[in-house]
Amino acid sequence: MSRKRGELGEAYIHALDAAYATRVPGAADLVCYWFDKARAQIAAGQLQRAGLVTTNSIRGGANRKVLDAICAETRIFEAWSDEPWINNGAAVRVSLVCFGVGDGARLNGAEVPQIYADLTAPATAGDSLNLGLAQVLPANLAASFQGASKKAKFEIDAALAREWLQQPNPHGRPNSDVLKPWANGFELSRGPQHQWIIDFGNELTETEAALYELPFAYVTGHIKSERITKSEAALRLHWWRFGRPRVELRAALKTLPRFIATVAHSKHRFFVWLPVTTSPDQALITVARADDTTFGILHSRFHELWSLRMGTSLEDRPRYTPTTCFETFPFPAGLTPLDTAHQRTETVDGGALIPADLPDALPGVDSKPKQALAPANKALAAIKTIPTRQAATAIALAAQRLNTLRQAWLNPPEWTHTVPEVVPLGLATSPYPDRTLPRAGFEKELAKRTLTNLYNQRPAWLAAAHAQLDTAVAAAYGWADYTADMPDDEILRRLLALNLQRSTLPGA
Repeated sequence: MSRKRGELGEAYIHALDAAYATRVPGAADLVCYWFDKARAQIAAGQLQRAGLVTTNSIRGGANRKVLDAICAETRIFEAWSDEPWINNGAAVRVSLVCFGVGDGARLNGAEVPQIYADLTAPATAGDSLNLGLAQVLPANLAASFQGASKKAKFEIDAALAREWLQQPNPHGRPNSDVLKPWANGFELSRGPQHQWIIDFGNELTETEAALYELPFAYVTGHIKSERITKSEAALRLHWWRFGRPRVELRAALKTLPRFIATVAHSKHRFFVWLPVTTSPDQALITVARADDTTFGILHSRFHELWSLRMGTSLEDRPRYTPTTCFETFPFPAGLTPLDTAHQRTETVDGGALIPADLPDALPGVDSKPKQALAPANKALAAIKTIPTRQAATAIALAAQRLNTLRQAWLNPPEWTHTVPEVVPLGLATSPYPDRTLPRAGFEKELAKRTLTNLYNQRPAWLAAAHAQLDTAVAAAYGWADYTADMPDDEILRRLLALNLQRSTLPGA
């Protein structure tokens, strides 16, 4: 059960933080405190062993910190990492963890050499696949964020938003300042939801917000009475704003024309482009980069494998988080988020955007393409580099091809047409992209064209486009021995080796 301030109260939360601050992260689930209490009793000799049932989110994120401490002081001797649990109609996935004094080690009913904190195990003793050792990489910071948490119903129908966009305000500013298309998880996975949102940002005072007459009147009538009764002071004080407006995300998006987004909980790990005029919901994880190279790396097999192992899941939907899945991922050398932070891009043949000003090779590294890499189990020996710009261009072109093919499948030109979005009063052009609408008679067919359905089917052309992208990303890592048959565990070994190598370098 997640810690909810509304249920426990501010005083209780502060007391928990004060008592457990050095042992249990503030964002951890309540069950983690019982893991820590059992660990402490074992350390004090008051207990020999313990067994607890929790949701499978114990394996990742802030929750896993308590299992890290348990593995450092004692051992997990038996566990089931991901089991169905159905109770009174509620279906969840759970982990069962036994730790302390015990003989051998069994994971999911099978004998294993040891059990890691993420409830995985090596195939053989001494194997180097403990992803629990992976560290957050400084080069990946300040690039990925969760979308805004509204804490009230700020969303409105698109027709109402377009009507307000044609209305004047006493200070002469257009309502497009505070009206944005809204994207949540359904928007990405099930197609257009046709909802907009009133977004006063994180800086407008109540007096300034009131100058946007119709949007402010709406939140006054629909949101204020609910907000001013909240126990959290910030929600009462700034009742016209989102509860969590994600200040850092807004700052990171200011100079971009578009950004990358994925659904936090999703059966399939796909990424999409969203225009910067979109307001992303908390159900989305965003990446503040506009280049096709970053998009392609994130959409590769390598990042998907990493995120599946580093994340947790909700029921049968893997969870993607900025901290565990993105900030720990070792991007190819020279193509990290730090390398693309300037957000300057250039167009290559085919229109793909790649990061500009990339070095042709890394200083002090032999940039000649490598052949005949070391055996697959020698991860560090297989880590090579090739000219950075060549790699970036190949990834960008493959990523753009994947996105172009997907968009043509989602919105076939034979079934759709585009119309210009409304031009807000006071502006010469619309800040929003054109709308794609179904042609008459194709509404039902088009409604079935969703990314979820596409990846459920995974047609041959989609698999081929992903394979082409994977080959380009593998080349950026310098893995000349890569084929589609390379085992998942070997890929993860190499990525873990890169992560650990970089986490020990000064300024890495």
